[in-house]
Amino acid sequence: YPDFNAGLRKAMKRETELFFESSIREERSGLDALTSNYTFLNESLAKHYGIPNVYGDNFRRVTLPAGSVRGGLLGQASILTVTSLANRTSPVVRGKWILENILGTPPPEPPADVPALDEEPSTGSVPITMRQRIAAHRQNPACASCHGVMDPLGFALEGFDAVGASRARDEKGNSVAERGAWPTGLELDGFADLRQMLLDQREQFMKNFTAKLMSYALGRRIEYYDQPSIRRIVSNAEAEGYSWSSVVIGIVESSGFLMLSLIHI
Repeated sequence: YPDFNAGLRKAMKRETELFFESSIREERSGLDALTSNYTFLNESLAKHYGIPNVYGDNFRRVTLPAGSVRGGLLGQASILTVTSLANRTSPVVRGKWILENILGTPPPEPPADVPALDEEPSTGSVPITMRQRIAAHRQNPACASCHGVMDPLGFALEGFDAVGASRARDEKGNSVAERGAWPTGLELDGFADLRQMLLDQREQFMKNFTAKLMSYALGRRIEYYDQPSIRRIVSNAEAEGYSWSSVVIGIVESSGFLMLSLIHI
């Protein structure tokens, strides 16, 4: 990745910071994290994304063109890069990140005796694709249950390389295959399908969104007894389009936050 440098890394981080700042200040929906049709770019990041007519080091808000492969957090290079390895993408890491940070349903830790994925297998003189390598790894029954959920999510993002640029071929020169099927039978074929699937689970996403924000507000991890408050906050926020203020006010009015306030009085 010869074009990846400190300046581009800084721009990736800044895009995500400006995106969230704008979402909060403009009182937008938490669902913008999945569906937004805009982002913040400077020239180097726009060039990295293949978006024309953005010049200079200053960031500006850019409406994404119709049919763009970007949009929301999962189209941002910061997220795509931190969920990759140094020299290649990782559908497993990306799938695990989505389960943990978007859906709030983290997979269990892998068994201690499961071998790592072989990084350099081959069949004759033709390198095995990432899909084939993971499929071979998944033949272990101890791996299959978790990988069956994680991998299709990660493969749907294989159209982005390890530094978040769009691509048609992987690091070995093989054609990128983005299709995968969840254990439910739902077919995911690329970023657009993944985003729609997550949007169809908006309530689950917003519960996780609220839980993470509540954890920050309370200064502790979320426990089972916080779940009724979270469900109530999400239910009430739905009428307001899941706006930031509806979630924040719900957290401030929750019993957990009010008890915390009393402790500090």
